[in-house]
Amino acid sequence: MELTSYQKDFLTKLISIKSVGGEPSEGAPYGKAPREALDFFLNEAAQNGFKTGVVGDRAGWIEFGTGDHLIGIICHLDVVPAGDGWDSGAFTLTFTEDDGRGRIMTGRGIIDDKGPAAASFFAMKELMDEGKEPKDFRVRLILGTDEERSCSCVEYYAEHGEVPEFSITPDAMFPAIYCEKGILQVKLTGKPCDNFTADGGSAPNMVPATAKCNVGFDEILVTGKAAHASRPEQGINAISLLMDAIESFGYDLNDYPVMKLIKEFDAPSFTGCNITDESGSITSNIGMLNADADGCSLVIDFRIPFTFNMQEAFDNIKAKASEYGFDAEHITFMEALHKDKDSSSIKKLTSIWESHMDKFTGFKEKYRDQYKDAIAIGGGTYARHIPNTVAFGPQAPWHEDLCHQANENVAVSDFIEWISIIREYIERAGLS
Repeated sequence: MELTSYQKDFLTKLISIKSVGGEPSEGAPYGKAPREALDFFLNEAAQNGFKTGVVGDRAGWIEFGTGDHLIGIICHLDVVPAGDGWDSGAFTLTFTEDDGRGRIMTGRGIIDDKGPAAASFFAMKELMDEGKEPKDFRVRLILGTDEERSCSCVEYYAEHGEVPEFSITPDAMFPAIYCEKGILQVKLTGKPCDNFTADGGSAPNMVPATAKCNVGFDEILVTGKAAHASRPEQGINAISLLMDAIESFGYDLNDYPVMKLIKEFDAPSFTGCNITDESGSITSNIGMLNADADGCSLVIDFRIPFTFNMQEAFDNIKAKASEYGFDAEHITFMEALHKDKDSSSIKKLTSIWESHMDKFTGFKEKYRDQYKDAIAIGGGTYARHIPNTVAFGPQAPWHEDLCHQANENVAVSDFIEWISIIREYIERAGLS
């Protein structure tokens, strides 16, 4: 299985756009690069005969088909920063061979979420090229540009654009997602520490791969392993490693409030959340550290079980932080999402998955029963920000989650299977 020359060229150009969120400018509320990615995508779609539009400069859409009914696919074109540890350029689509998976392609966003957006477009384009444009419903691919920071792009779309009767967002994993934990990102700020400066991490929702500091007369640099903040156990937190390194140099962390806080940090005690429900237990990620002459700050990402009160968690964090001399403010406060696991729409999505799962790399026969039912996740998707939406794919549940990691990659054959699954979703009229 191989990509067409058009698909390969499209992906190469899309990945090359460094669409990390930035400072707002005219026509680009989330920065110029995310808008560049959106404009590229819409121009390609228009040249291929699709209708296109932009809503408030925050989200765009491409559409084909006719009729009053509208089904959707919702993806995002912004990405997290590259981070460290790449074997090739993060924004260069690179093809290599893997013994177990065949040909793979690597680049920031190929899984999260430029690749799924492109696969959705390719599925629509295949149908159009074959003369199979829907006659009694329309299909709209909605493209957000600030999912990694706020999701306000699709919140704006939901208020000002046409909301589909049903949508999928291929920004998670299969079989389908019925529950997403609450997401609470908190910034803690305190006074500067004498003879201590530090810097670590590049985004709250990434496990930091590097961290460095100057303490006393020593300069210390450590390297960890990046991962998505919703699954911090898959990474190695460099900020935590930095504390170990500082101690190994003979410094007492208790002499520095920010170091003492990191050393003693524990998510259940900071939030008061000791429960485990069907979405799992609380997880956390100290994603960013900054210390200079102006003060010290930490940004911590919490994924909170859906049955625990988010405001209670934040109030507890605020009280606990004050014990160390820190103020707390939340920069992201997203309530959990919970849908009926046995709804007809979710059941139909999982049935599509079941008919395709054996075509993904690494499949084993025992997975048919193990991975057939909808699941709960710690990640956050557009499903909680726009009505009538379920996260569906694109990753096989037995694969390592490479979102937000260095060397983010997907097997070409798996990517082509994404196209087939999304095409089937469209051909089945979006489960309407």
